[in-house]
Amino acid sequence: MPNNQLTAAQGPGSAGTIKISVVSSVGSVPVENATVNISYTGDPDAPLTVLTTDSSGQTPTVELPAPPAELSLQPENDIQPYSEYNIEVTAEGYEPVLVSGSEILAGELSLQPIRMNPVEIGPDTESVVTIPAHTLFGDYPPKIPEDEIKPVAETGEIVLSRVVIPEYIIVHDGVPGDSTAANYWVRYKDYIKNVASCEIYSTWPEAAIYANILVIMSVTLNRVYTEWYRNQGYNFTITSSTAYDQKWIYGRNIFDNIDVLVDTVFANYLSRPGVQQPIFTSYCDGQRVTCPGLSQWGSKYLADQGYSAIEIIRYYYGNDMYINTADAISGVPSSYPGYALDIGASGEKVRQLQTQLNRIARNYPAIPTVTPDGIYGPATAEAVRVFQGIFNLPPTGVTDYATWYEISDIYVGVTRIAEPG
Repeated sequence: MPNNQLTAAQGPGSAGTIKISVVSSVGSVPVENATVNISYTGDPDAPLTVLTTDSSGQTPTVELPAPPAELSLQPENDIQPYSEYNIEVTAEGYEPVLVSGSEILAGELSLQPIRMNPVEIGPDTESVVTIPAHTLFGDYPPKIPEDEIKPVAETGEIVLSRVVIPEYIIVHDGVPGDSTAANYWVRYKDYIKNVASCEIYSTWPEAAIYANILVIMSVTLNRVYTEWYRNQGYNFTITSSTAYDQKWIYGRNIFDNIDVLVDTVFANYLSRPGVQQPIFTSYCDGQRVTCPGLSQWGSKYLADQGYSAIEIIRYYYGNDMYINTADAISGVPSSYPGYALDIGASGEKVRQLQTQLNRIARNYPAIPTVTPDGIYGPATAEAVRVFQGIFNLPPTGVTDYATWYEISDIYVGVTRIAEPG
């Protein structure tokens, strides 16, 4: 561990929290009774705490030292604004997993996903995930300039006829021409949450976080809509290179407030009048690298001054930029009914919800099963509340937009024998 991180991480009174979720790589089954060892990345042989996962594959939330929050609120310092931890997970019947460099920010809840391979599908060797420096602290290549609207030839180009939220993003973990780099199938929302946690700090004001999520989603959906890389002969959607696209890190932790916000706004993107394709909204940190688009640190300062997310967007991209919503969402059994479901609601959408929750409860037995009678009573509200608690949504018992689509995602995940990738 660098000396500056050791000093900051062990500074007085500042801490963040972490919750670890462990699932099998086959069938999205939670891994119960996994042993989770947490240590400083710089001192991996001295465990700080040892945790055990519950029937939902989750640990309790625990507090860990972190540098003072103000270090992540301004860029003019050489001290790493987050602490780094090693998380080593073992479980009977699974290959061990080591995550090195999981990030903790003061005052923030970190969510660390762990995927474990059953021993029968591979050699019994430790799987290692290494999380490199955050893009606002480490050294990464600047973005190669690109036009925000891609020309579309009349023939010979694959371009979608409408904007659709894809079920999966195929991420090429390297520059486009690197044939040795792995391709990963990543659920769309998980991809956006990962990139946002790589690109900005969760300590920032919500308006700045939302503005940055909007530009991240727009970059992504422009790549999807224009089939940018497939038209160049590649078999992926986007890369993890900051020079070509935006940073994505396999297996990294995400932050709870980013997680919740993406669940709420994941179908949004940025548009200009008369342009069908999502805008390729270039952005950069605004300190070490400047660019024609959004400044990440600048967006934080504007939010400090009371700017809303759309006001931040228009400050950088002009007053004709607006927030649009995708025409369709792929990979879901049924679309949101258009209003929140609560006690007293009834009908086919409630019955679908109850059926999906009952199937999810087979994997996550903490969720109580309900009678699929199409009536949203106290038992259904309680099942929803438990589901929300497991999957990091506000535990209201009300099936709002974010909860509906999270239930849909988890239902699809548990009903597949194995996910791609």
